[in-house]
Amino acid sequence: MADRDLSIGQVAQRTGLSVHTLRLYERRGLLASDVRRDASGRRVYTAWDVEWLANCVKFRASGMPLTTISRLAQLVREGNGNEADRLQLLREHRRHVTEQLARLHDCLDLIDTKVTSYERHLAAGATGDPWRPRTAPDEHAHRLG
Repeated sequence: MADRDLSIGQVAQRTGLSVHTLRLYERRGLLASDVRRDASGRRVYTAWDVEWLANCVKFRASGMPLTTISRLAQLVREGNGNEADRLQLLREHRRHVTEQLARLHDCLDLIDTKVTSYERHLAAGATGDPWRPRTAPDEHAHRLG
């Protein structure tokens, strides 16, 4: 193996992916280049493969489906001339991530409001549940009925 070549175990350590996952990614066409084999038939990776896999980890963390990563990898493997297709794919995923972030920000706003409510509630020495409205018992019964 040349100095720049990496074994599957070394790639697993560098990317945080398991050896099993690396083999799965290869079978599913998620790598942007063909994995070479040494004279003994063992997989040989390059630094570029590690960089690509690091991108794949981030794509997966952002919710990109394996089929989309596979399509992107296929476009990269095909070489120059399909950059518009790659851009479209990435823009679509960017839209998805932006929508996901908006939903998460809405959730975070709710959580922040509730944290502030409980902090004020406890700092004031209050008892009871600050989430429940304070109503008279008969008013509560009327609202339920």
